[in-house]
Amino acid sequence: MTIDTTLEQPTTPPTGTAAASTRGSEYATLMRRIRQAGLLDRRMRFYGWRSAVTATAFVGGWAALWLIGDSWWLLGVAAFLAMVFAQLAFLGHDAGHQQIFGTKRANQWYGLVVGNLATGVSIGWWTSNHNRHHAHPNTEGADPDVEGVLAHSGARAMAGKGWRRFIFRYQAWLFFPLLLLEAGSLHFASVRAVLSWPIPHRLREGAALAAHAIIYLSAVFLILSPVHALVFIAVQQGLFGFYMGCTFAPNHKGMAVLPENDRTDFLRRQVLTSRNVRGSILTDLALGGLNYQIEHHLFPSMPRPALRAAQPLVQTFCAEAGIPYAETTLLDSYAQALRHLNEVGRQTRR
Repeated sequence: MTIDTTLEQPTTPPTGTAAASTRGSEYATLMRRIRQAGLLDRRMRFYGWRSAVTATAFVGGWAALWLIGDSWWLLGVAAFLAMVFAQLAFLGHDAGHQQIFGTKRANQWYGLVVGNLATGVSIGWWTSNHNRHHAHPNTEGADPDVEGVLAHSGARAMAGKGWRRFIFRYQAWLFFPLLLLEAGSLHFASVRAVLSWPIPHRLREGAALAAHAIIYLSAVFLILSPVHALVFIAVQQGLFGFYMGCTFAPNHKGMAVLPENDRTDFLRRQVLTSRNVRGSILTDLALGGLNYQIEHHLFPSMPRPALRAAQPLVQTFCAEAGIPYAETTLLDSYAQALRHLNEVGRQTRR
């Protein structure tokens, strides 16, 4: 048995009643509008220049470290490479969603390069894990993103024991510090998946992860003294994880948390559990297009540059259907997420 790591574009949500059929037709209507607007067409030019710029920044960052040498200026290079790693991760995310190329094989190879080889994160593990999240966002017992170190519902917070209960209690205060450990968590999960999960192309994935670790550590320790090398790794990996966590936090935290076996239809499940972040093209770049979380969840294979154009269509449709559409600023999205985490955490003190 192998895990299907393809994030498919849904056609219609599951139906079983007259109401569900009606709601299914709603999504079909929205899908038709999106297709007619050409928003699911490939955007090879965008991904071509974006890949080239990111690859240049990646090579430039490592060249800068070599030129600077064993100096505390390494902290600036570490911060820069943390941002570049995040941009590579965004491209891997898009490849995992089949947004870039027209074939599954091409997207897998692209994801292997920018994920396993360049950043040390398994594209096979990430895609299979992300499949579950997209199918059941913010759903307890089904979404792995709400089963982690934080509690998103009072029931889970009250069920916590020992150190978990302590984290749940103070999770709003611990949230940002914990993000500094996110990169380590991604690397650990990637290695564990390659060793024990039934992911396809296990040898290919493992070889690319091993190559990343060998090249990364060799470069750092050959250029820098041991102390400087350890500081570089801590800063670069810590900020990489912090950046990634900050891009994920606005998307679902503080939105509706659905109970296990929830039967909400696909359209409403995706919209009601997601939040958009408004902003400029700079926001699109910084968040890798994930600021259009509602559109992305409704149409996972939609290329990143089409999300901005899809937003007014989706927003108008939700207004017609009477479905609440959440959108706010980046800072307010963090405030909403932290308020929610604090409220859930307070329940452990009662």
